[in-house]
Amino acid sequence: MRDEELLVQIHRVHAANFGVYGAKKVHAQLRREGISVARCTVERLMRVAGLRGISRAKGPRTTISGRGPDNRPDLVERDFTAT
Repeated sequence: MRDEELLVQIHRVHAANFGVYGAKKVHAQLRREGISVARCTVERLMRVAGLRGISRAKGPRTTISGRGPDNRPDLVERDFTAT
C-alpha cells in the first residue's frame, strides 16, 4: 500500500520536472517536501514504473576506427617523403 502511495508522488515529481529527474533527484525532492522515503525504494519503484531520468553522457558512438593497417589505395598520388 505504501508503494502505491509513493508511486503517485514519484510520478508527480517526475512529471513536474519534465521527466528529466532520475532517482537521486526525485528522492531529494521528495525529502524536501517532507516525504520520508529511502532512495533504494525510489529507485525500485521508478524501475518498476519504467521511469528514467535523462543521462548527461554523450550520445551514441557512431564512428569506430578499424583494427588493421590502412591499406586503401592513394587515389591522389601524394608523396609523403621529406625533401
